[in-house]
Amino acid sequence: MSTQEDHSDDIALAGEYVLRLLDDVERRAFEARMANDAHLRDLVRDWESQLAPLADDIAPVTPPAAVKARLQTVLFPDAKPRRGKLWAWVSGGLVAASLVVGALLLGPLLDPDIGTAPTFVASVSAEDGSLVVLASFVAETNTLELSREAGAALPGRVLELWLIAEGAEAPVSLGVLPETPTTRIDVPQTLAGQMAGGALAISDEPPGGSPTGAPTGAVLAVGPITDA
Repeated sequence: MSTQEDHSDDIALAGEYVLRLLDDVERRAFEARMANDAHLRDLVRDWESQLAPLADDIAPVTPPAAVKARLQTVLFPDAKPRRGKLWAWVSGGLVAASLVVGALLLGPLLDPDIGTAPTFVASVSAEDGSLVVLASFVAETNTLELSREAGAALPGRVLELWLIAEGAEAPVSLGVLPETPTTRIDVPQTLAGQMAGGALAISDEPPGGSPTGAPTGAVLAVGPITDA
């Protein structure tokens, strides 16, 4: 096969990956290649940017008012003097999240398998858009699919994803995000049942993730979990 044919095949494969047309074996093989191939990652980002405008006409989603109090209590229980300043930053991220969360609603339209349509979605976004991670949770399989649309971990640091369940006293780690722009997380059943009404957050952590079981670095992005 010629180099040109290889390139064309990769373009088509990247499109099928973004549209979730690959089966599990094909998807894992493609993600393994993406981990070491910047060109494939660029193709995926190109497809995502081309498809994103299809959701432009979807109305923004306003996060529930209760999210603010819950996030403030859970994320910053011991930071009373700084709470006002920090919450202004976090709440701004939630507003930004509401503007782009509609894009996630495109998933069920593109997914040919109705059985894998997402149950909940979230846009975990920084206030300035420097970090944006789209999340789609499928309750039938307890899987959380993530697509990092913007941003990356700082050199020598990692991004860690947290679930802030409704009424919970502390966030629970869902794992360290890989360097690849997309990933899938198998959520334990005990946590899967706490997705509804909760929120997702991403913090800046040392290699390997938080050593304490709670966010130790800056909370970079937050997004409410909403019905798909």
